Amino acid sequence: MDKLSENAPENTTSTVSEMSMTSIVLAALLGFIVMAIILLLRRRSLGRRDFLLTGLSESGKTAIFMQLMHKKFPSTFISITENVGEYCSGRLSGRLVDIPGHYRVRDKSFNQYKRTAKGIIFVVDSATVQKEIRDVADALHGILADAATQSCPILILCNKQDLSTTKGAQVIKSILEKEMNIVRITRSRKLESVIEESDSKTVFLGKEGKDFEFSHLHQNVQFYECSAKENQLSNLNDWIDRML
Repeated sequence: MDKLSENAPENTTSTVSEMSMTSIVLAALLGFIVMAIILLLRRRSLGRRDFLLTGLSESGKTAIFMQLMHKKFPSTFISITENVGEYCSGRLSGRLVDIPGHYRVRDKSFNQYKRTAKGIIFVVDSATVQKEIRDVADALHGILADAATQSCPILILCNKQDLSTTKGAQVIKSILEKEMNIVRITRSRKLESVIEESDSKTVFLGKEGKDFEFSHLHQNVQFYECSAKENQLSNLNDWIDRML
């Protein structure tokens, strides 16, 4: 009995020590897991932090870029290379990239940045969209159908709303859906007849057997109105801020 009594404290001490060691190991393991998750999320965030301004030439992309970055409206400015700036909102920031609108450089420039895009802003000239609808729809289709953009929110920004001849966002959405339906058919036939060498994998837009609608897409597509000239860009600022 005396020996059992003498061994009891030792056994208790040993058990407590083992429990303490187990707690330390579990705490360290939990800390490691938490740090790994934080680093992974941070890496993903850093991997996609670009907001791309794209669209046809003279739609007002660079004017919007200048207003957001420098609070000024350029009288005349046509980009032939990308304009890149750090967009800040409080302690948060992202990179704003103005993609040249000319068709000879637009696709190449877009392909360079599409895999780091956190959001895509497709700028439309609301005053000329009716006569340029085929080119607008074709450029937009290329962006929406790109496999690299399927996780990106898309904002179709209807610029130049300060002009009297402009069309509203809902009208532009309607005419774009009709034209996108035609472009989708044309591109599908082209893909069936030729093998295109491209670094872009594409997906079918919308639902098979149904007319094209933006609501059928994988991406979250929104339409906003704005005026770069009048610095009426609060909706755009809010859209970007929500994703920072």
